[in-house]
Amino acid sequence: MSAAVKYTLGRVGLFVGVLAALWFVEMNMFLRLMLALVSSAALSFFLLKGWRDEMAGEMAEAAERRRAEKDRLRSALAGDDGAAEDGERRS
Repeated sequence: MSAAVKYTLGRVGLFVGVLAALWFVEMNMFLRLMLALVSSAALSFFLLKGWRDEMAGEMAEAAERRRAEKDRLRSALAGDDGAAEDGERRS
């Protein structure tokens, strides 16, 4: 399972858990939802730090791969034979 999916499910789970804990508290439904949203965001900052860092690492790696591929394609389109041959060898 990807880190983004784990982190997203963790955030949703925290929100549902906090909302369930507040369900029996007598207050306006809108206020209950807002309190659950803010509380779950604060809790996720501390409880889901590992998953958030893992997700950020995966996103950085994907961005670096896209940047390298973009540079390789630009070089190939500019007529740099070495970059085009490197790309053909990788495939």
